[in-house]
Formats: sequence, C-alpha cells, structure tokens
Amino acid sequence: MAFQHIDDRQKGVFFQLNDQGQRIAEISYIWRDEKTIDANHTWVDDSLRGQGTARQLLDVLVNFAREQDLKIIPTCSYVDVMFRREESFVDVAA
Repeated sequence: MAFQHIDDRQKGVFFQLNDQGQRIAEISYIWRDEKTIDANHTWVDDSLRGQGTARQLLDVLVNFAREQDLKIIPTCSYVDVMFRREESFVDVAA
C-alpha cells in the first residue's frame, strides 16, 4: 500500500487516496521543534477497518522519524496505545 506525504514544516500528513481521489486513511503530525513531531491524529475509513491500515500508517510515520532523526510525541490515542504496547518504538518516543 503506497501512502502520499505532505509536510510544510509546521504540520504534515501521510495519507492514502481511493480511486476517486478521496482520502481514505491518514496519520497527521505537528512540528513542535526541529527534532520533535506530535502525532496528533489517525483516521481510517470504515471500508479499511480491520485490515491493518492504521498500523501501516504508524509504521510509515515511525520510519520517517527514524530517517529524519526525530522524536514523536504520541498525543493521538491510537499512537499512544501503540507506543506503550510496542517496545520497537522506544527509539522514536519523545
């Protein structure tokens, strides 16, 4: 599954579009400083629920943070739960 990315250095989002060009999944973040982003929202359309899309979005965000040497503040409830559940995210947790 390919995700698109928009980032204006104030906020950013990874997202997926359907064939009609409508967003059907996204994970967004806000830049807190040059090395910290706040993962503040995750949304997946009902048509994709139960298919692991939210986790794929989170993995893309975490990989982005690792590549950019960033830390993530998990204010989104989904991201917060996953950060507490998954030890593999400890290196990017703020």
